[in-house]
Amino acid sequence: MGQKHLVLVTCFWVLSCASLLHASSDGLLRINLNKKKLDKETLTAAKLARQETHRLRFHGSRQHFGDSNDDIVPLDNYLDTQYFGEVGIGTPPQNFTVIFDTGSSNLWVPSSKCYFSIACYLHHRYRSANSRTYKKNGETCTITYGSGQIGGFFSEDNVLVGNLVVKNQKFIETTRETSPTFIIGKFDGILGLGFPEISVGGAPPIWQSMKEQKLVAEDVFSFWLNRDPDASAGGELVFGGVDPKHYKGSHTYVPVTRKGYWQFDMGDLLIGDHSTGFCTGGCAAIVDSGTSLLAGPTTIVAQINHAIGAEGIISTECKEVVREYGEMILELLIAQTSPQKLCTHIGLCVFNGTHSVSNPIESVVEKEKVGSDLFCTACEMAVVWIQNQLRANKTKELILKYANQLCERLPSPNGESTVDCDQISKMPNLSFTIADQTFTLTPEQYIVKLEQAGQTMCISGFMAFDIPPPRGPLWILGDVFMGAYHTVFDFGENRIGFAESA
Repeated sequence: MGQKHLVLVTCFWVLSCASLLHASSDGLLRINLNKKKLDKETLTAAKLARQETHRLRFHGSRQHFGDSNDDIVPLDNYLDTQYFGEVGIGTPPQNFTVIFDTGSSNLWVPSSKCYFSIACYLHHRYRSANSRTYKKNGETCTITYGSGQIGGFFSEDNVLVGNLVVKNQKFIETTRETSPTFIIGKFDGILGLGFPEISVGGAPPIWQSMKEQKLVAEDVFSFWLNRDPDASAGGELVFGGVDPKHYKGSHTYVPVTRKGYWQFDMGDLLIGDHSTGFCTGGCAAIVDSGTSLLAGPTTIVAQINHAIGAEGIISTECKEVVREYGEMILELLIAQTSPQKLCTHIGLCVFNGTHSVSNPIESVVEKEKVGSDLFCTACEMAVVWIQNQLRANKTKELILKYANQLCERLPSPNGESTVDCDQISKMPNLSFTIADQTFTLTPEQYIVKLEQAGQTMCISGFMAFDIPPPRGPLWILGDVFMGAYHTVFDFGENRIGFAESA
């Protein structure tokens, strides 16, 4: 299982025991989702998790997935937003509240043999001795999230989802859970809905077992999130098909391009009617039910921050690049120099044949390699920004001024970007290009409101997440997008469908 990048939310999606419904007359297994407000403790735990993840990244931490030889892109899972649902494990069923998570593939719950982790004592624990259908496996495993690590061993037992019994499902009994998030979380474990390629230990995801055991009418599951804050229903997770009442019009389908996560190819992101430039040649995207916001390249998120007035951080390296090299970048672009090689011409990056990488040679100001990385990254961002303004026929003065302003709107790596709640109506629409169709988010849809101490705080629904080529650039489309667009996960045809939510 990978690490996942989960960020701040406006609410948690929680499912109680009573909301698990039996299969309806139309053959669909429906799971009602209810809303629960985000609390301050979880918000604080998520920020601590982010800081720990950045520390681990600095020391070069890696994550490996199952038996796959592919280099799967890791995502950081802060577990600060979830879909909660109840499943039963064993015979008779032992009930557990789990996260329905399309960004991971394993099922795990705390074990009765978990003795030294506080989190286990605060949640339901699986007792194999109480189940008539338990089968011993014993293989040990470890899974690392952005918010902490779990360890344990595999077992096999029946899993009850609604009224469906998935037989002999391989799952993890955790004996170690190391994170404040696991302690304060309202969930016992996670039910992964990703592909087998990112499953630790080669355990089949629950939907694969459903398919093999012919438990569902169609090889599909779908999410509908009700974004109306005053509505009693939070939404539905449906196995075995889609409910026509959940969407308007028809779905636009895109093929899964890389199994593991639910990954596909997308195009440009538009601010109003204007291109942001970075993904015009295509970007990868992952749709993820466990991620609250939208995470994407800093180059684009900085433009969004500028357009919506979001607070950001000032990058002195970025401003220095614009000041010292801005006019040169502009002249080289006018001279038709390849944008991919331009920062190599300047000497801030090294071109490896496909894309630029940081120059390992120390600069004249004796920056260390980390500093060299920052200047290379700043140069690449400036090229995209200046090229966009050239296309709009802006003057040199306006182009360099705009690039300098974006250097002051870079998203913080440690948290959310706040905005003025009174300015939401004046913000532009933002649109994703998927399968040559435009999927638009209005300000009311991409601005997230949090209630804290009786006051409303507004944050941008966008967060920076940078994956270099060839795996990136990469977008993660979480709850903000899935709330606006009903999402179908078709594991029979290996495709993903989007339609306007009803």
